[in-house]
Amino acid sequence: MAERLSGHTTLRVGGPAKAWAEPETEAELIGLVRDADEAGEPLLILGGGSNVVVADAGFDGTVVHTGRLRGIHTEDVAACSGAFVKVAAGEPWDAFVAETITRRQVGIEALSGIPGLVGATPIQNVGAYGQEVGQTIARVRVYDRVERRVVTRSAVECHFAYRSSLFKAVPDRFVVLSVSFQFRLGTLSEPIRYAELARKLGVEPGVRAPMTEVRQAVLELRRSKGMVLNADDHDTWSAGSFFTNPVLDVATAATLPEEAPRFPQPDGRVKTSAAWLIEHAGFSRGFGPGLARLSSKHTLAVTNRGGASAADVLELARTVRDGVEDAYGIRLAPEPVLIGVTLDR
Repeated sequence: MAERLSGHTTLRVGGPAKAWAEPETEAELIGLVRDADEAGEPLLILGGGSNVVVADAGFDGTVVHTGRLRGIHTEDVAACSGAFVKVAAGEPWDAFVAETITRRQVGIEALSGIPGLVGATPIQNVGAYGQEVGQTIARVRVYDRVERRVVTRSAVECHFAYRSSLFKAVPDRFVVLSVSFQFRLGTLSEPIRYAELARKLGVEPGVRAPMTEVRQAVLELRRSKGMVLNADDHDTWSAGSFFTNPVLDVATAATLPEEAPRFPQPDGRVKTSAAWLIEHAGFSRGFGPGLARLSSKHTLAVTNRGGASAADVLELARTVRDGVEDAYGIRLAPEPVLIGVTLDR
Protein backbone atom coordinates (compact mmCIF):
# COMPACT_ATOMS: atom_id res chain seq x y z
CA MET A 1 0.00 0.00 0.00
CA ALA A 2 1.33 3.45 -0.96
CA GLU A 3 2.54 5.72 1.85
CA ARG A 4 0.16 8.65 2.29
CA LEU A 5 1.96 11.93 2.84
CA SER A 6 -0.85 13.30 5.01
CA GLY A 7 0.60 11.11 7.75
CA HIS A 8 3.95 12.87 7.47
CA THR A 9 2.96 16.55 7.37
CA THR A 10 1.81 18.76 10.21
CA LEU A 11 -1.08 20.06 8.06
CA ARG A 12 -2.17 16.43 7.65
CA VAL A 13 -2.94 16.79 3.96
CA GLY A 14 -1.34 15.11 0.96
CA GLY A 15 -1.98 12.02 -1.12
CA PRO A 16 0.18 8.94 -1.71
CA ALA A 17 3.83 8.76 -2.71
CA LYS A 18 4.66 6.59 -5.70
CA ALA A 19 7.69 5.32 -3.74
CA TRP A 20 8.82 5.89 -0.15
CA ALA A 21 12.29 5.50 1.38
CA GLU A 22 13.83 6.13 4.80
CA PRO A 23 17.63 6.01 4.57
CA GLU A 24 19.60 5.50 7.77
CA THR A 25 22.99 6.77 6.56
CA GLU A 26 24.30 9.63 4.44
CA ALA A 27 25.63 7.15 1.90
CA GLU A 28 22.22 5.51 1.57
CA LEU A 29 20.53 8.90 1.18
CA ILE A 30 22.98 10.00 -1.52
CA GLY A 31 22.55 6.68 -3.31
CA LEU A 32 18.77 7.08 -3.39
CA VAL A 33 19.08 10.61 -4.74
CA ARG A 34 21.58 9.56 -7.42
CA ASP A 35 19.43 6.62 -8.48
CA ALA A 36 16.35 8.80 -8.83
CA ASP A 37 18.26 11.48 -10.76
CA GLU A 38 19.82 8.95 -13.13
CA ALA A 39 16.41 7.39 -13.78
CA GLY A 40 14.76 10.78 -14.30
CA GLU A 41 12.44 10.00 -11.40
CA PRO A 42 10.80 12.97 -9.60
CA LEU A 43 12.25 13.27 -6.09
CA LEU A 44 10.98 14.89 -2.91
CA ILE A 45 13.18 15.21 0.17
CA LEU A 46 10.91 15.31 3.21
CA GLY A 47 11.93 16.07 6.77
CA GLY A 48 9.45 16.85 9.53
CA GLY A 49 6.77 17.93 7.08
CA SER A 50 6.10 21.10 9.06
CA ASN A 51 6.55 23.59 6.24
CA VAL A 52 4.95 21.92 3.22
CA VAL A 53 1.57 21.67 1.53
CA VAL A 54 1.34 18.48 -0.54
CA ALA A 55 -1.24 17.97 -3.28
CA ASP A 56 -4.22 15.69 -2.70
CA ALA A 57 -2.99 13.68 -5.69
CA GLY A 58 0.21 12.96 -3.78
CA PHE A 59 3.67 12.81 -5.33
CA ASP A 60 4.32 10.87 -8.52
CA GLY A 61 7.89 9.96 -7.69
CA THR A 62 10.19 8.94 -4.86
CA VAL A 63 9.83 10.56 -1.44
CA VAL A 64 12.94 10.28 0.71
CA HIS A 65 12.31 10.89 4.40
CA THR A 66 15.42 12.05 6.28
CA GLY A 67 14.21 11.46 9.84
CA ARG A 68 16.55 8.54 10.53
CA LEU A 69 19.74 10.50 9.87
CA ARG A 70 20.81 11.23 13.45
CA GLY A 71 23.84 12.45 15.31
CA ILE A 72 25.06 15.50 17.25
CA HIS A 73 28.83 15.91 17.44
CA THR A 74 30.59 18.68 19.35
CA GLU A 75 33.74 19.23 17.32
CA ASP A 76 35.36 21.94 19.41
CA VAL A 77 34.75 23.86 22.64
CA ALA A 78 36.90 26.81 23.71
CA ALA A 79 36.28 29.67 26.09
CA CYS A 80 37.30 32.23 23.47
CA SER A 81 35.54 30.83 20.39
CA GLY A 82 32.60 28.97 21.93
CA ALA A 83 31.30 25.61 20.76
CA PHE A 84 31.34 24.23 17.22
CA VAL A 85 28.62 21.60 16.79
CA LYS A 86 27.82 19.41 13.76
CA VAL A 87 24.24 18.09 13.59
CA ALA A 88 22.80 15.49 11.22
CA ALA A 89 19.87 16.60 9.06
CA GLY A 90 17.39 14.22 10.67
CA GLU A 91 17.75 15.44 14.26
CA PRO A 92 14.49 16.93 15.64
CA TRP A 93 14.98 20.67 15.86
CA ASP A 94 13.37 21.46 19.22
CA ALA A 95 15.16 18.64 21.01
CA PHE A 96 18.41 20.03 19.66
CA VAL A 97 17.52 23.54 20.90
CA ALA A 98 16.84 22.13 24.37
CA GLU A 99 20.21 20.33 24.35
CA THR A 100 22.10 23.50 23.42
CA ILE A 101 20.61 25.25 26.44
CA THR A 102 21.64 22.36 28.69
CA ARG A 103 25.16 22.61 27.26
CA ARG A 104 25.28 26.42 27.76
CA GLN A 105 25.43 27.04 23.99
CA VAL A 106 23.89 30.42 23.25
CA GLY A 107 22.11 31.57 20.11
CA ILE A 108 19.00 29.55 19.22
CA GLU A 109 17.07 29.65 22.50
CA ALA A 110 14.36 31.92 20.99
CA LEU A 111 13.80 29.29 18.26
CA SER A 112 12.32 26.85 20.79
CA GLY A 113 9.14 24.99 19.93
CA ILE A 114 9.56 25.14 16.15
CA PRO A 115 8.61 21.77 14.64
CA GLY A 116 10.63 19.93 12.02
CA LEU A 117 14.16 18.64 11.59
CA VAL A 118 17.54 20.38 11.67
CA GLY A 119 18.16 19.85 7.94
CA ALA A 120 15.24 22.07 6.97
CA THR A 121 16.27 25.06 9.06
CA PRO A 122 18.91 26.58 6.76
CA ILE A 123 16.65 26.29 3.71
CA GLN A 124 14.08 28.75 5.06
CA ASN A 125 16.57 30.48 7.36
CA VAL A 126 14.08 29.65 10.09
CA GLY A 127 13.45 32.50 12.49
CA ALA A 128 11.25 33.64 15.35
CA TYR A 129 11.22 36.13 18.22
CA GLY A 130 14.18 38.11 16.93
CA GLN A 131 16.51 35.23 16.08
CA GLU A 132 17.30 33.51 12.78
CA VAL A 133 19.12 30.22 12.44
CA GLY A 134 21.53 31.80 9.95
CA GLN A 135 22.99 33.86 12.79
CA THR A 136 24.61 30.77 14.32
CA ILE A 137 25.18 28.50 11.31
CA ALA A 138 28.86 28.19 10.42
CA ARG A 139 28.47 25.89 7.42
CA VAL A 140 26.08 23.49 5.73
CA ARG A 141 27.14 20.19 4.20
CA VAL A 142 25.03 19.25 1.19
CA TYR A 143 24.83 16.86 -1.75
CA ASP A 144 24.82 18.92 -4.95
CA ARG A 145 22.54 17.17 -7.45
CA VAL A 146 23.93 19.17 -10.38
CA GLU A 147 27.62 18.57 -9.69
CA ARG A 148 26.82 15.14 -8.18
CA ARG A 149 29.15 15.54 -5.23
CA VAL A 150 29.15 16.45 -1.56
CA VAL A 151 30.12 20.07 -0.91
CA THR A 152 30.31 22.28 2.16
CA ARG A 153 28.91 25.81 2.01
CA SER A 154 30.11 28.42 4.47
CA ALA A 155 27.54 30.72 6.07
CA VAL A 156 28.45 33.48 3.61
CA GLU A 157 27.95 31.09 0.68
CA CYS A 158 24.49 30.17 1.99
CA HIS A 159 23.24 33.73 1.25
CA PHE A 160 20.93 33.85 4.24
CA ALA A 161 18.17 36.45 4.08
CA TYR A 162 14.73 36.87 5.61
CA ARG A 163 13.13 33.40 5.32
CA SER A 164 15.44 32.60 2.44
CA SER A 165 18.81 31.14 1.46
CA LEU A 166 20.74 29.79 -1.51
CA PHE A 167 19.00 26.45 -0.92
CA LYS A 168 15.56 28.01 -1.26
CA ALA A 169 16.57 30.23 -4.17
CA VAL A 170 17.81 27.19 -6.14
CA PRO A 171 15.17 24.59 -5.20
CA ASP A 172 15.77 20.87 -5.72
CA ARG A 173 19.51 21.28 -6.30
CA PHE A 174 20.88 20.72 -2.79
CA VAL A 175 20.12 17.97 -0.26
CA VAL A 176 21.15 19.00 3.26
CA LEU A 177 23.22 16.31 5.00
CA SER A 178 24.33 18.14 8.13
CA VAL A 179 24.46 21.61 9.64
CA SER A 180 27.34 22.99 11.71
CA PHE A 181 26.71 25.71 14.28
CA GLN A 182 29.03 27.99 16.22
CA PHE A 183 27.69 29.06 19.60
CA ARG A 184 28.85 31.50 22.24
CA LEU A 185 29.06 29.86 25.66
CA GLY A 186 27.12 31.10 28.67
CA THR A 187 23.85 30.96 30.57
CA LEU A 188 22.36 34.23 29.34
CA SER A 189 20.61 34.52 26.00
CA GLU A 190 21.47 36.71 23.09
CA PRO A 191 19.95 40.21 23.58
CA ILE A 192 16.14 40.05 23.50
CA ARG A 193 15.17 41.99 20.38
CA TYR A 194 11.50 41.05 20.02
CA ALA A 195 9.17 43.33 21.98
CA GLU A 196 6.54 40.68 22.73
CA LEU A 197 9.15 38.32 24.15
CA ALA A 198 10.72 41.12 26.20
CA ARG A 199 7.31 41.90 27.72
CA LYS A 200 6.74 38.24 28.50
CA LEU A 201 10.10 38.06 30.28
CA GLY A 202 9.57 41.40 32.03
CA VAL A 203 12.77 42.91 30.63
CA GLU A 204 13.64 45.81 28.35
CA PRO A 205 14.48 45.06 24.70
CA GLY A 206 18.22 44.56 24.27
CA VAL A 207 18.66 42.92 27.67
CA ARG A 208 19.95 39.34 28.03
CA ALA A 209 17.96 36.82 30.09
CA PRO A 210 18.61 33.30 31.40
CA MET A 211 18.28 30.93 28.44
CA THR A 212 16.05 28.56 30.39
CA GLU A 213 13.61 31.41 31.03
CA VAL A 214 13.73 32.50 27.38
CA ARG A 215 12.90 28.98 26.23
CA GLN A 216 9.99 28.71 28.66
CA ALA A 217 8.62 32.11 27.64
CA VAL A 218 8.89 31.30 23.93
CA LEU A 219 7.12 27.96 24.40
CA GLU A 220 4.31 29.66 26.32
CA LEU A 221 3.93 32.32 23.63
CA ARG A 222 3.94 29.74 20.84
CA ARG A 223 1.38 27.55 22.64
CA SER A 224 -0.90 30.54 23.06
CA LYS A 225 -0.83 30.91 19.27
CA GLY A 226 -1.26 27.22 18.47
CA MET A 227 2.31 27.00 17.24
CA VAL A 228 3.49 24.04 19.34
CA LEU A 229 2.37 20.69 17.93
CA ASN A 230 -0.43 18.99 19.85
CA ALA A 231 -2.43 16.19 18.22
CA ASP A 232 -5.49 17.14 20.27
CA ASP A 233 -5.44 20.80 19.24
CA HIS A 234 -6.57 21.45 15.66
CA ASP A 235 -5.03 24.92 15.82
CA THR A 236 -1.66 23.15 15.59
CA TRP A 237 -2.68 21.18 12.48
CA SER A 238 -0.98 23.73 10.28
CA ALA A 239 2.21 24.56 8.41
CA GLY A 240 2.99 27.31 10.91
CA SER A 241 2.82 30.83 9.56
CA PHE A 242 1.28 30.48 6.10
CA PHE A 243 2.48 33.87 4.85
CA THR A 244 5.77 35.71 5.32
CA ASN A 245 5.82 39.25 6.64
CA PRO A 246 6.04 41.57 3.61
CA VAL A 247 9.22 43.58 3.18
CA LEU A 248 8.26 46.75 1.31
CA ASP A 249 10.00 49.61 -0.41
CA VAL A 250 9.59 52.96 1.31
CA ALA A 251 6.98 54.21 -1.14
CA THR A 252 4.75 51.16 -0.69
CA ALA A 253 5.16 51.23 3.08
CA ALA A 254 4.01 54.86 3.04
CA THR A 255 0.63 53.77 1.65
CA LEU A 256 -0.14 51.68 4.73
CA PRO A 257 -2.44 53.06 7.43
CA GLU A 258 -0.58 55.04 10.07
CA GLU A 259 -1.24 52.40 12.72
CA ALA A 260 0.19 49.52 10.66
CA PRO A 261 3.37 47.99 12.15
CA ARG A 262 6.63 49.12 10.54
CA PHE A 263 10.04 47.60 11.15
CA PRO A 264 12.93 49.37 9.34
CA GLN A 265 15.35 46.96 7.64
CA PRO A 266 19.12 47.32 7.18
CA ASP A 267 18.70 47.74 3.41
CA GLY A 268 16.35 50.70 3.83
CA ARG A 269 13.15 48.79 3.20
CA VAL A 270 10.35 48.35 5.74
CA LYS A 271 8.90 45.10 7.05
CA THR A 272 5.27 44.99 8.14
CA SER A 273 3.12 42.35 9.81
CA ALA A 274 1.23 39.85 7.66
CA ALA A 275 -0.98 39.01 10.63
CA TRP A 276 -1.94 42.69 11.04
CA LEU A 277 -2.79 42.98 7.34
CA ILE A 278 -4.90 39.82 7.46
CA GLU A 279 -6.84 40.89 10.54
CA HIS A 280 -7.44 44.44 9.29
CA ALA A 281 -8.53 43.17 5.89
CA GLY A 282 -11.46 41.53 7.68
CA PHE A 283 -10.23 38.01 8.38
CA SER A 284 -10.64 37.21 12.05
CA ARG A 285 -9.41 34.24 14.04
CA GLY A 286 -11.33 31.11 13.10
CA PHE A 287 -12.33 32.53 9.70
CA GLY A 288 -13.38 29.94 7.15
CA PRO A 289 -16.57 28.20 6.06
CA GLY A 290 -15.35 24.62 6.04
CA LEU A 291 -12.75 22.15 7.27
CA ALA A 292 -9.87 24.56 6.61
CA ARG A 293 -9.97 27.72 8.73
CA LEU A 294 -7.66 30.31 10.17
CA SER A 295 -6.43 29.35 13.60
CA SER A 296 -8.68 30.39 16.47
CA LYS A 297 -5.52 31.66 18.19
CA HIS A 298 -3.52 33.32 15.41
CA THR A 299 -4.64 34.60 12.00
CA LEU A 300 -1.34 33.81 10.30
CA ALA A 301 -1.94 30.05 10.45
CA VAL A 302 -4.21 28.16 8.04
CA THR A 303 -5.38 25.07 9.89
CA ASN A 304 -6.97 21.71 9.18
CA ARG A 305 -9.95 21.24 11.49
CA GLY A 306 -10.02 17.52 10.66
CA GLY A 307 -10.60 16.03 7.23
CA ALA A 308 -9.57 19.07 5.21
CA SER A 309 -7.93 18.53 1.83
CA ALA A 310 -5.01 20.41 0.32
CA ALA A 311 -7.54 22.03 -2.01
CA ASP A 312 -9.48 23.30 1.02
CA VAL A 313 -6.33 24.75 2.56
CA LEU A 314 -5.28 26.49 -0.64
CA GLU A 315 -8.73 27.92 -1.33
CA LEU A 316 -8.76 29.56 2.09
CA ALA A 317 -5.21 30.83 1.62
CA ARG A 318 -6.19 32.36 -1.74
CA THR A 319 -9.20 34.06 -0.19
CA VAL A 320 -7.03 35.63 2.49
CA ARG A 321 -4.24 36.60 0.10
CA ASP A 322 -6.66 38.19 -2.36
CA GLY A 323 -8.53 40.02 0.40
CA VAL A 324 -5.31 41.57 1.70
CA GLU A 325 -4.31 42.59 -1.81
CA ASP A 326 -7.70 44.19 -2.42
CA ALA A 327 -7.50 46.10 0.87
CA TYR A 328 -3.86 47.22 0.84
CA GLY A 329 -2.36 46.48 -2.58
CA ILE A 330 0.12 44.06 -1.01
CA ARG A 331 0.29 40.48 -2.27
CA LEU A 332 1.25 38.10 0.53
CA ALA A 333 3.77 35.36 -0.31
CA PRO A 334 3.34 31.84 1.08
CA GLU A 335 5.97 30.57 3.51
CA PRO A 336 5.41 26.79 3.12
CA VAL A 337 6.83 24.89 0.17
CA LEU A 338 3.98 23.95 -2.18
CA ILE A 339 4.34 20.43 -3.60
CA GLY A 340 2.22 19.77 -6.68
CA VAL A 341 -0.06 22.70 -5.89
CA THR A 342 -0.10 26.46 -6.45
CA LEU A 343 -1.83 29.53 -5.10
CA ASP A 344 -2.38 30.76 -8.65
CA ARG A 345 -5.90 30.19 -9.92
